[in-house]
Amino acid sequence: MDNANSVSIEACEDVAVNKRYEGLVTVRTKAVKGKGAWYWAHLEPILIRNPETNTPKAVKLKCTLCDSAATPLASPSSRQNHRKRSSQSQQPVATSLDVYPLNMVDSSRFNNEMSPKPLVLSGGKEDFGPLALLENSVKKLKSPKSSPCPALSKDQVNTAFDFLADWFYESCGSVSFSNLEHPKFRAFLNQVGMPPLSTRELSTGRLDSKFEEARMGTEAKIRDAAFFQVASDGWKSNNYGNVNQRVVKFMVNLPNGTRVFQKAVYVDGGIVPSQYAEEVLWETVRGICGDDKQRCVGIVADKYKAKTLRNLEFQSHWMVNLSCQLQGFFSLIKDFYRELPLFRTVSDSCMKIANLINSTQQIRNSFHKFRLQGLDIAGFIRVPSSKCDISKNLGSFIAMLDDLLRCSRILHLIVLDESYKAVCSADHSARETGNVIQDVGFWNDVEAAHSLVKMIMGMAEEIEADRPLVGHCLPLWNELRSKVKNWCVKYNFPEGPVEKIVERRFKKNYHPAWAAAFILDPLYLIRDASGKYLPPFKCLTQEQEKDVDKLVTRLVSKDEAHIALMELMKWRSEGLDPLYAQAVQIKQRDTVTGKMKIANPQSSRLVWETCLKEFKSLGKVAVRLLFLHATSCGIKCDWSFTRWFCGQGQSRSGLERAQKLVFVAAHAKLERRDFSSGEEKDVELFDHMSGEDEMLNEHVDGYSWWWSCNFHALHLLRARTALGTGDFGGETDEAVGKDG
Repeated sequence: MDNANSVSIEACEDVAVNKRYEGLVTVRTKAVKGKGAWYWAHLEPILIRNPETNTPKAVKLKCTLCDSAATPLASPSSRQNHRKRSSQSQQPVATSLDVYPLNMVDSSRFNNEMSPKPLVLSGGKEDFGPLALLENSVKKLKSPKSSPCPALSKDQVNTAFDFLADWFYESCGSVSFSNLEHPKFRAFLNQVGMPPLSTRELSTGRLDSKFEEARMGTEAKIRDAAFFQVASDGWKSNNYGNVNQRVVKFMVNLPNGTRVFQKAVYVDGGIVPSQYAEEVLWETVRGICGDDKQRCVGIVADKYKAKTLRNLEFQSHWMVNLSCQLQGFFSLIKDFYRELPLFRTVSDSCMKIANLINSTQQIRNSFHKFRLQGLDIAGFIRVPSSKCDISKNLGSFIAMLDDLLRCSRILHLIVLDESYKAVCSADHSARETGNVIQDVGFWNDVEAAHSLVKMIMGMAEEIEADRPLVGHCLPLWNELRSKVKNWCVKYNFPEGPVEKIVERRFKKNYHPAWAAAFILDPLYLIRDASGKYLPPFKCLTQEQEKDVDKLVTRLVSKDEAHIALMELMKWRSEGLDPLYAQAVQIKQRDTVTGKMKIANPQSSRLVWETCLKEFKSLGKVAVRLLFLHATSCGIKCDWSFTRWFCGQGQSRSGLERAQKLVFVAAHAKLERRDFSSGEEKDVELFDHMSGEDEMLNEHVDGYSWWWSCNFHALHLLRARTALGTGDFGGETDEAVGKDG
């Protein structure tokens, strides 16, 4: 009878253990689905079986965070033992801080201590204490708090602050002074064992020291150069923020190929008068070379106005003032849009399609539905605000073409959808737009316009990266003519109207120095039948040959003019020794781009200084002319770069402080040969993270759609942080101008 009772009790125990295990599994399953306490997701029920009888022995909870198991949750006990166990249940449940072995508690030990009694299970209020302790332990595991590092030595603190100051100055305005007073940043400094940062010191003493160090290095390099060229970038309004607020940057190009930053001028207003631009340019030249003005052999600017540059040349006969080739190519795209009917037709049709998709709810729903079929595109098609806006900012036009070509397949599916047909029954314009979408000729025109713009933009990107010298301008435009001609053939477009637009823009940008440098540069010498390497006069027009003579005589004194022309005739007939010519023209493959480039870009000028000394008058023209850059591309500035100036108002001390900040940042970028902007790097980073291959150029496309989404997410996070901290102030840099 006793055996029967024992078997019955064991059977009840087995059922109870299984029931308890199933109950815990059910609770955890609900928690994982979000319908229970969060900590159950970290607890895994384990059913322990007797190795001899394979019957359920106990139930344990395993912590998945630290792989430890807690006290068994099911075991036979008397009421007395249950009360005892209830008092013990106040001990912490096992985590990584309290690890118990799996065999720590065995339910069989209770069988030896008690008589058969009704089974009482845990799971009541007694479990609340251990579970609360478990929650605290898990929180500690998820966000461990370590004590701050021990305080650093004085030398370590000074070194750390030096690096921090360098980073802040070189961030080029991306980080404001007010950010350095952010509570989280101060907490970070405390965590690494550094004292609080003095923004006053950062905006006064340290800044003055860094500025003086950079200025002395810059002046020493300019002083050691026999002559130089001034590059002025920023007269054209940028794409960020208020177009009426911009920073004009001045750099100095040296004969050895290096560049140094000279200054930045803040322009607050609309159109800058020509007289003002002329005064600023001339004041910059005098500020660099003082009374020895002939050391400045030219200016290259992003074409504020050609008249301004010509006036300065007229006042100083030894100067060659050029407009930036990069702006010339951008202007050519605008010429095509204004003068080529193809662009007007494509623009009007694209705007109709985009406006219909974006403004009609029923069609937009279909658009989103078909988006799910594998194409990762924006929810809306980017549309310029107006036709006038397209002519001023081609980025919006190109962005619209990009979006339409990317979702062309979806547009065709939308037109065939029943919802679109329902819209067409009540909207005549929708039917017309549908016919446009189904027109093969329309898509050919879109592709043609897009291809032409991208081709020119591709060349512009190469110009910006390579910064060609003035001697390369004629070959560059010849390359453009060849590509445009191939485009006309590919898209069956008449060459006449396109060539007319290209030639008109060429004449607006052309400078006689292009032809003269092309003739005098040994890089472009051509080997004739006799084996001589002669200048390529046959590649010039008659007008360009006359320009070479005029420019050479203008760049020398009146007494040397006839001598220089005689030497030019000798150069035309004799050229350069084949050995030296071949050495100058040696090319090697660029490790970054994979293209073949001149091995030693300085060799063209060095040949005139060493091997062609008999050309005394012509040589002086050549060595000054050949090093001139044809672009004003300098250091790209973030929008916050301009904000440093904008926030100072009329405060003289604030503007001086901003000047120093810009100077130090630009000097550091040049030392690192880092000419990109923070926005470009961010776009590159996010595009890489998103797996996208395309990155739109800063000058044209602005932010990509993917970056815009992430930009919105960053601002949302920032807004939520402000709501949590109660800090609703803007980013002000009062420290820059307050302590003047």
